[in-house]
Amino acid sequence: MHKIPESVLVVIHTREMEVLLIERADRPGFWQSVTGSLDAPDEPLLETAARELFEETGIVADGERIRLHDWNLSNIYEIYPTWRHRYAPGVTHNTEHVFSVCVPRDIPITLSPREHLRYAWLPLLEAADRCFSSSNAEAVLQLPRHVGPQPYYSDS
Repeated sequence: MHKIPESVLVVIHTREMEVLLIERADRPGFWQSVTGSLDAPDEPLLETAARELFEETGIVADGERIRLHDWNLSNIYEIYPTWRHRYAPGVTHNTEHVFSVCVPRDIPITLSPREHLRYAWLPLLEAADRCFSSSNAEAVLQLPRHVGPQPYYSDS
């Protein structure tokens, strides 16, 4: 079964603008935010983002304490040749929808060992520099503009 060339990118951060990055198991040294493709063409983007967030980090976006924020921003980029075999023949581009989620710094992180090796909390600029994907790096750099004055998680 081929991957759907439509995905989500979820930038995980704290109130203090530390960003969580995870290292890919299939490409050690490649750091990124949470990403993942739709499971079905009609899967709502918010559901995809919540599913991928949980699958890759164990973080549950419950809509109350932990809330995903849809940036209403999409990037179209060329799929890296090394991963094109996952898509239908002739598919060369993917549409990526950007989300963010603010979490407490001490939230437990549970990685999927088949997908990721380790994680790191990094200051904003260092996180952007470490991202292997230019669209991911750009999203990290845009984070302060999309967060606003209120956090996306509550302490209660």
